[in-house]
Amino acid sequence: MGQMFPRAHERKLTQAVTGKVMVAGLLVFALAGSEAALARSAPESFADLTEKVAPAVVNVSIVKAGGPVVRFEGPEGEDLLPFGEDHPLRDFFERFLGPDAPDLPLGPREQRGLGSGFIIDPAGYVVTNRHVIAGADEISVTLHDGRSLVADLVGQDEKTDLALLKVEADEALPSVAFGDSEAVRPGDWVIAVGNPFGLGGSVTAGIVSARGRDLPGGSIIDFLQIDAPINKGNSGGPTFDMDGKVIGVNTAIYSPNGGSVGIGFAIPSEVASEVITELREKGKVDRGWLGVRIQAITPEFAEGFRLEKAEGALISSVTPDSPAAEAGLRSGDVILSWDGKAVEDLKDLPRLVAFTPVGKTVAVEIWRDGARETLQVVTGRAPGEQELAATGGARPDDSDTLRLPGTGLTVATLTAERRDRFGIAEEIEGVVILRVERGSLAAREGLRRGDVIRSLASASVETAAEAKREIEEIKAEGLDVVTLLVSRDGVETFFALRLRNA
Repeated sequence: MGQMFPRAHERKLTQAVTGKVMVAGLLVFALAGSEAALARSAPESFADLTEKVAPAVVNVSIVKAGGPVVRFEGPEGEDLLPFGEDHPLRDFFERFLGPDAPDLPLGPREQRGLGSGFIIDPAGYVVTNRHVIAGADEISVTLHDGRSLVADLVGQDEKTDLALLKVEADEALPSVAFGDSEAVRPGDWVIAVGNPFGLGGSVTAGIVSARGRDLPGGSIIDFLQIDAPINKGNSGGPTFDMDGKVIGVNTAIYSPNGGSVGIGFAIPSEVASEVITELREKGKVDRGWLGVRIQAITPEFAEGFRLEKAEGALISSVTPDSPAAEAGLRSGDVILSWDGKAVEDLKDLPRLVAFTPVGKTVAVEIWRDGARETLQVVTGRAPGEQELAATGGARPDDSDTLRLPGTGLTVATLTAERRDRFGIAEEIEGVVILRVERGSLAAREGLRRGDVIRSLASASVETAAEAKREIEEIKAEGLDVVTLLVSRDGVETFFALRLRNA
């Protein structure tokens, strides 16, 4: 039985590593963790633990319908090959497909895939990765004792790459429980059990290498990194701590060569258990939604916004009629905490919001105009597709053009002619950048001709004269950094620009 590993799931790590991260049908990984507060020495053997948990680990097989074919014969039996009896290519087709073969497959008639999973309830509920079963026409689960059972899909969640299956058996099935991934520390021993390369139940051992890893496409998950070897077919399988509890669902590996190099990633049980509970109850996952576009707070932004340190998530735009808009959040606010939990950097906020129940009232601490404030937000249900936009009003037709001192920028008031020239929508307010000095800090930051500056240091500007006056006031205060809210192609982004003496 062949394995299916789509090339579309070959991804690159963009931070500390430079190899390939493979998910969905490719390679899976194991997690590590221990519920014990104190470090444990390496056991003499993992055999007792393996014997305890392995019966609950299963193989997951899928079948997809075959691909298109090219017919050799038409509906009336006519010859459809584009060459005659003596053509060398005809001999090629007949030699390899047989003289009576009516079809030329363009792809496999039937696609098959393999992965792993584990039973979490004696009634037959099985956890696996979504990418293992995605698009399947048939799903089957092979138990530890060799029995194969037809599986029904209860629900799947694309954001976390988790799926829940259900099989029917005549008796209670062996099962395992989720553990506490929050208690896992780097260096804790773990074992991974799964179905590498379709070989059947296999176990590997290692340690938790790191916590809080980010992977492309996994923005709401802090992955566990483990070094227990996992390979193709391990996807969806469990990583166990030394108490036999599942602390992670193997999902991806870092591999420069397609094989295991000891760097695997698993979805923490803290996330997996919540998602699986929702899939079991509703067949889908409802996530909290705020309705903002955010940016990271850099040291320059922190200085520009008068923050004590570079922390939080900067709101660059707010979706109209969203929970954020109804709560009074606005562009330029820095979110410092959500529901009592600190937002230390950009990645924290999406995760906190996503796992907040829909309809819950949450206290949100923000930094606005140099002071802390707390607003109350009622989380909404995340829409299938979010439209991020900013609204504005009519603007005066003022044609002045001025150089903003210390910035390397020359700006002009928006006019109808300038809107046409740069393709700026009527609702966008601000001043348009006409020139960016070569080699200036503005050029290095990525500002360019045609960008629209909506605000300077949180103050809205409508004319070039207003923009120049704001810059002069900032410089008069002895401040070195100014924050600019810039609209480019309808998308708003903050820039922090250090001013020169000029």
